[in-house]
Amino acid sequence: MQESSTKKSNPMVVVAIVALMSFMGVLTETSMNVTFPALMREFKVSLSTVQWVTAGYLLMAALVMLTSAYMKRRFTNRQLFVAAAILFGLGDVICGAALNFWVLLVGRLIQAGCVGLCTPLMVNIVLEVVPQHKLGTYIGLANLIILIAPAMGPTFGGAVVAFASWRMIFWGTLPIALILMVLGSKKIKQYTPTQKQYAFDWTRFILLGLVALIVGLNNLGSGAYISFIVLLLLSIGLTTLFVKKSKNATKALFSLDVFKNKAFLFSFLPYIMLQFANVGINFLLPNYVQDVFQATSLIGGLILLPGSLLNGFGQPVYGWMLDNFGGKLPLYMGDILFTLALASLALWGPHMGVLGITIAYLIFAIGRSMAFGNSVAYGLKHINQELQNDANALYNTGQQVAGAIGTTVLALMMGSVHHPGYTRAQNISAGSGWAFILLVILGLIILGFFHRLVNLDKQIKQTN
Repeated sequence: MQESSTKKSNPMVVVAIVALMSFMGVLTETSMNVTFPALMREFKVSLSTVQWVTAGYLLMAALVMLTSAYMKRRFTNRQLFVAAAILFGLGDVICGAALNFWVLLVGRLIQAGCVGLCTPLMVNIVLEVVPQHKLGTYIGLANLIILIAPAMGPTFGGAVVAFASWRMIFWGTLPIALILMVLGSKKIKQYTPTQKQYAFDWTRFILLGLVALIVGLNNLGSGAYISFIVLLLLSIGLTTLFVKKSKNATKALFSLDVFKNKAFLFSFLPYIMLQFANVGINFLLPNYVQDVFQATSLIGGLILLPGSLLNGFGQPVYGWMLDNFGGKLPLYMGDILFTLALASLALWGPHMGVLGITIAYLIFAIGRSMAFGNSVAYGLKHINQELQNDANALYNTGQQVAGAIGTTVLALMMGSVHHPGYTRAQNISAGSGWAFILLVILGLIILGFFHRLVNLDKQIKQTN
């Protein structure tokens, strides 16, 4: 067992460094969304293939996050951070020098390890050093840095494509990653002792890895319904086997006991649904305005900027609302704004123009951000400390998988209409309309989960 550091000075400086490294990963992820048309032209690949740049990245990040509960107990904060920085830098070099699409994809999969390690590490450090009654505010502050990336990413990516080459997304971020690695190796401390855990559970990890791969492969089932059904049944079978093995597991991965906590379940499900919608919309809208309104890639990135800035900078305020007013106000208000914005896109999308889409996304981003960060903070407040690392691993893994599925599903829906009498713009508009309707339905389902969550909190207070 390794002794923990007794120096707890400036823990938020440490959180900020880790969050900035995760920010870099999210920045490159969201930057790539607006480069799809350029990548399709350069590498001669289809939209369903090129979206793996995002979907594959998110799935790989999810697999790494699955190990975060084990990693946190086994390795020091500094070791995890340096490993994440190395993976990011290596991915930058491979992607920047890629001569074909598949090399680019390999680089993105390697780079996903950065977000997979840093995002859970950031929250785990907050859980170690912040009192529970301030958890919402501090998680909001930490998320602020990461959630600015979706604001900067599409704009950064659009500008790079417009004025240089998409490769500069990677060469431009490499020096910053190296600087953060040096800072982190000096500043990051250990607040709890590490442990030599029992052996890592490779069997369960491989089972979940296969499930993630199969979920990703579902996007290849466009029109191939038999293949889709076979893959879906195989995924269900592997998941069932994973749950069965978890009941008697003696090796380390994460504990499924956290699902017995209703507060976790009723916060986890809306959390991943909100992420499904967020990553899907961040992919769909930049391409929507380019295809439907013939906007440039730069404009496609800029439409997300106002909403994403408020998404990030609003995080401390939304967390403060949770700490001071409880869950009902930010969760209900956030979901209502989220759903109303999507309903406007479903009803009037083709007639809104670029400005209207920008305003709708602004409202969507405020609502989603208000509900999203508070879902995980609210859940963590009601989970025993010994299970918080496991819960954090599942929150982070769930959001990555949901994001990958969101990109895949919305990409398929966007291109699902092929009416012979329609122009390409009209077909894209019609397919996107169905995607907006799906997200409105999700918003209503999320409201139901939040209602259960708030009522559950009342029951706990009455019992106590």
